[in-house]
Amino acid sequence: MSERPSSPFVSQLELPIGRDRRPDRNAHKGGRSFYFFDFDDNIMRLNTCISIYNDRTGEEQVLSTKHFARVHRQLGKPGPYQDFCIHPDDQTGSYRRFRDLPATELQGREQPFVEDLRAALEQGDLVWKGPSWEFFFHAVFNERPLALVTARGHHPDTMKAGIKVLSEAGFLAGEPNYLGIYTVSHPGVRAELGDPEKQRSIPELKREAILRSVATAMQRYGENPYHRFGMSDDDPANVALAVTAMQELKVRHPKNAFFVINTHGEPPITTEIFAHSTNSAPMPHVEQLRLFGG
Repeated sequence: MSERPSSPFVSQLELPIGRDRRPDRNAHKGGRSFYFFDFDDNIMRLNTCISIYNDRTGEEQVLSTKHFARVHRQLGKPGPYQDFCIHPDDQTGSYRRFRDLPATELQGREQPFVEDLRAALEQGDLVWKGPSWEFFFHAVFNERPLALVTARGHHPDTMKAGIKVLSEAGFLAGEPNYLGIYTVSHPGVRAELGDPEKQRSIPELKREAILRSVATAMQRYGENPYHRFGMSDDDPANVALAVTAMQELKVRHPKNAFFVINTHGEPPITTEIFAHSTNSAPMPHVEQLRLFGG
């Protein structure tokens, strides 16, 4: 296997030199392993910020995604965030850098997601690699079918453009074998998931995306009792509904294996899903890969 071009970014590249692609643990039985990933603070840590606004003073406070995840349930409630709220406008509001700019406003720029991803790579891999980076690299390197399931509101093609930067820079051995991209705040994706009127929460939409991803996997690769499915996410609310989705899927497909990996803490917690119960345990990444599918 030939070397990839050198990267302009200062970081340790995940080069495939000396690596052998590993078959799925159930490949000899026709089984595949399918990986579903949240993006922010899970695959990568970007500096994309979220703004909250003081209703009384008009003050804008800019938060990291990690900070926002800790405090967003406190907005509008007694305490330090009582007077703060979200402004929903896609172009000027709280999540504006989690949305695409209209083509007429780009004027030679890349979309904010791609800009933020390039900026992250300049900081070094210890800064930007999230807790599921090893899973993601493993899935891409071994050409496992994968889906991105993220709260971002970009067009799926924008996400692909950002991931392509990782490949071109040498951090990935190629581009993913996409099963699907569910940017659940994007109007088109939201409508595809059955919520054109924006009535459902992000965790509910992610739950629906997981159900759709498994259905796509079964349609594209055939129903096989040796398929294995796993979702990794760092947000506790998303994890809870991912477990619910996987339990529903376990009832539909009782012979298949389903896992949810909670990357909110260290080490990550892997939960194997059963129809009416779960089994959770903290596991190092190597053990998780071995359990999930190798």
